[in-house]
Amino acid sequence: MKFLFCGDVVGKSGRDVACHHIPLLRKKLNLDFVIINAENAAHGFGITKKIADQFYASGVDVITTGNHIWDQKETIAHISAEPRLLRPLNFPKKSPGKGYTIVENARGHKLMVVNVMGQMFMESLDDPFQAVDDLLSTYKLGQNVQAVLVDIHAEANSEKVAMGHFLDGRATLVAGTHTHIPTADYMILKNGTAYITDVGMTGDYDSVIGMNKNIVLERFVKKIRGEKLQPAEGSGTLCGVFVESDDATGKAIRIKPLRIDGILDQTIP
Repeated sequence: MKFLFCGDVVGKSGRDVACHHIPLLRKKLNLDFVIINAENAAHGFGITKKIADQFYASGVDVITTGNHIWDQKETIAHISAEPRLLRPLNFPKKSPGKGYTIVENARGHKLMVVNVMGQMFMESLDDPFQAVDDLLSTYKLGQNVQAVLVDIHAEANSEKVAMGHFLDGRATLVAGTHTHIPTADYMILKNGTAYITDVGMTGDYDSVIGMNKNIVLERFVKKIRGEKLQPAEGSGTLCGVFVESDDATGKAIRIKPLRIDGILDQTIP
């Protein structure tokens, strides 16, 4: 199985570069699935149904999110009816929507996508480790699902790394999101799980993690909270990781970073 997971889409720059390249990448890389984290897609804050539909039309199979999932209030109304749009699994049980979904390719192979949120330096939530552990007691890698992707949306690198080792051998890919900076530690762990601490942001890198740098600098340099944060609107970079897995075991056999367009160094698997 071959799939692409792309990091936090920020604003119009991120949407444009993602929607342009995803149809091309599906063909070029012979992808079975494309998954994106898009919790910042609506002008930097949340996601709307219209934007989600644009991603699906471009070839996205599943959308993960994080702490900004409820920033657009309309999401609350439609997320329960849309299994392709996830909120973190360890949100309260009464929260609308689900924290995981299963998608199937033309060959009948199933990919389970799981979305969890970290606890360190973030909102108080249920234990993400226990939440995933409980879920994977039912869904077994290489048995009733051929691959498992876990998006851990977290602030602390240590928590992301710990999740990778915790799920080594039980997930095909554990990938971090939220910090918007691509990391160079993509690897396959000892027991066959592909891992990266942060897949990076899909958006304009001539910015402060996707936001207009001048507005952010005012806050840091002058301690003035004046103008509302706005996404940067320059040329966007599509950031993600490509993973190939063994259908029989669900273990990863290849992981490579992807960066297209914008100002970062370019790399295509």
